[in-house]
Amino acid sequence: MNNNWLLSSLFLTLSSMAPAQDIYTVTVENKSDLQLTAQPVIVDLRNEDLPIVTSAIVQLSGGHTSLSEPQEEVPCQLDDLDGDKRFDELCFLTNLKPRESQTFSITLNTMSAPLSYEPQVYAEMLLKNKDIKEENKQNLYICSLTVEKGTNPYWQLHHHGPAFENKLVAYRIYFDHRQTVDIYGKYHQGLELRDTQFYPDSLQKASGYGDDVLWVGSTLGLGTLRGWNGKEPVMLEDVEHRTLRILAQGPLRTIVEVIDEGWNAQSSKLKTQSLMPFTMTTRYTLYAERRDCMVDLRFDRPAVGYQFCTGVINVKNSVEYSDHEGLRGCWGTDWPVSAKDSAGHKRETVGLGICIPRRYVADELPKDKRNYPFVVGTPDDELHYAISFTSDNEDFGYHSADDWFAWLQAWKRRLNAEVAVQVAPKR
Repeated sequence: MNNNWLLSSLFLTLSSMAPAQDIYTVTVENKSDLQLTAQPVIVDLRNEDLPIVTSAIVQLSGGHTSLSEPQEEVPCQLDDLDGDKRFDELCFLTNLKPRESQTFSITLNTMSAPLSYEPQVYAEMLLKNKDIKEENKQNLYICSLTVEKGTNPYWQLHHHGPAFENKLVAYRIYFDHRQTVDIYGKYHQGLELRDTQFYPDSLQKASGYGDDVLWVGSTLGLGTLRGWNGKEPVMLEDVEHRTLRILAQGPLRTIVEVIDEGWNAQSSKLKTQSLMPFTMTTRYTLYAERRDCMVDLRFDRPAVGYQFCTGVINVKNSVEYSDHEGLRGCWGTDWPVSAKDSAGHKRETVGLGICIPRRYVADELPKDKRNYPFVVGTPDDELHYAISFTSDNEDFGYHSADDWFAWLQAWKRRLNAEVAVQVAPKR
């Protein structure tokens, strides 16, 4: 099995390359029999021998084999993920036919500003402005917030936490002890959150904007990670500091990070509570042209022996699919808000899915009235999985349980597809 399958990206390193070179040849080969669209390629720039990169140009050779042929420029994105004012990663996307090999050139510059490309994703995080009554015209934008233990900014944040989207789907993360992943469904492809701010008004709804399509409450929502006490999920309440921030805002991907510093995670397996609290960092990465979101967790020390819980909400009257190897989903219909807030809303039909590498799955639990849960763990300090959904409102998506479950199975095959990369300085 491809060890990086769930990241759906290719992490390259320039550490072995001659630092004097600023143009590199990258060969990407699809070793599977699948068509791979919007395949992320991630270039790691964290090498002390490299100069400080300020911009980059990515080009695809016309014949896919030789850089001497005419070049097609490919949009790319540079991200500073650790806040040190240096770009850590270069990202671009490509489409690969079965068994196809492509060759790219990457030019790293040190004196020019990053190029501008059409945004294909969007992310936002706002404080509520009490002087503005409209839910879709808030203006107190922030990119990061840290709170101490016992502080709950859920009601002070507009749409209760960061929200992010591409043209297909939109997600948000609750900024409280639940840290629930919630979703926003669309009727038509396009970026909407800048206009609706997750709460479209009546005119926007009438013109075809999307809306919140899932009530999550205290459930697992869509792939939320919780603690596990041996009997039920445990909220992340015992945390010294909680930080939510937007690390990347496009044009090709958004990255939202959640840091739970000093989390006293219970351990049902060890029958004890941690004497040394964890710091758990969770990153949600959404790429353009993909409906799935990558969930990557890292602990500040090995979490061997600790168990956690994730899964998806049991949507009212939903039907379930599972391959009993980490892939699970449901299809159902329910109100997207609580009963007291249902005015102006309709019942929404959604398909949900989660895909967890088998090595992390300790147990697939039977569904209960709230969730389709998994107990998960890790043999080291990392845990990775992916989540996805569709709304029956979409004019581009899936409209039956059978179609959605077929997509889930194809999704897992795509996540498992092997893609090989070779990198070398241009001679």
